[in-house]
Amino acid sequence: MNSLPDSYQIALRAAVLASNAILKIYSEDFSTEFKSDGSPVTEADITSSGIIASELLKTNIPVIGEEITNLDYEKRKNWVQNWCVDPLDGTKEFVKKNGEFAVNIALIENHKPIFGIIAEPCKGKIIAGGKGLGVYLWDYQNDPKMEATVKITNSKVIEDTVVWIGSRSHISADANWEKSLNKHFSKVDKITKGSAIKFFDLALENAQIYPRYAPTMEWDIAAGQALLEELGGKVINAESHLPLTYNKPTLFNPHFIAKTKAYLVREKKFSTLRTI
Repeated sequence: MNSLPDSYQIALRAAVLASNAILKIYSEDFSTEFKSDGSPVTEADITSSGIIASELLKTNIPVIGEEITNLDYEKRKNWVQNWCVDPLDGTKEFVKKNGEFAVNIALIENHKPIFGIIAEPCKGKIIAGGKGLGVYLWDYQNDPKMEATVKITNSKVIEDTVVWIGSRSHISADANWEKSLNKHFSKVDKITKGSAIKFFDLALENAQIYPRYAPTMEWDIAAGQALLEELGGKVINAESHLPLTYNKPTLFNPHFIAKTKAYLVREKKFSTLRTI
């Protein structure tokens, strides 16, 4: 990963600096406030956002993010590129102190995610990569110079068992969706986790599919989509079955389904799987 473009290296540095700052606050007492929509926000959210914004400013690429005031669509509709940032994804899990939170940074180009970073601060690990680059697992706590990053390759074949991953705090799939899986696989297992660290499980083939039928924002999913697509997977609109797009007039995502390469290969055998 040392050969990545400068802007990507800056984003990686931002993710590490933000993760370290988050962990420092996580180890101490902190207060929780609530936004107008009822979602929690902490000192860690604000501190991480400031660190990432300061670093990404060096790239001269505009930013859309969770904890900043985003420009109206009329002012950003002609952007060719933009960063899409969640400085602390999984604040509910952060407050619960269960460790299931992340830092998400993605680069969007012409409404498509082309590079993604997801950091898991409690484990000191990052998955990063994107279009034409491959996807890598980096233990940044123990390997700060990136001398032992591991390239992720998806080689799993699904036979009779499928593992789907869902949100710990939100409803992830509807009854028809789960019923269809049970129809096509002799065993259906489930993992629940908070935040975008679910994409670690998808990238590392611990799970093959992630349905989401609850609200999310662009910064929740953009990095994961960039990573999964480079690994041969997809993140698609649950209704249109088209890939999610970004820097839209509304920054909300539609309901979606994230599928690994192994799942896509398997679903070709069952036309009804492709309709869920």
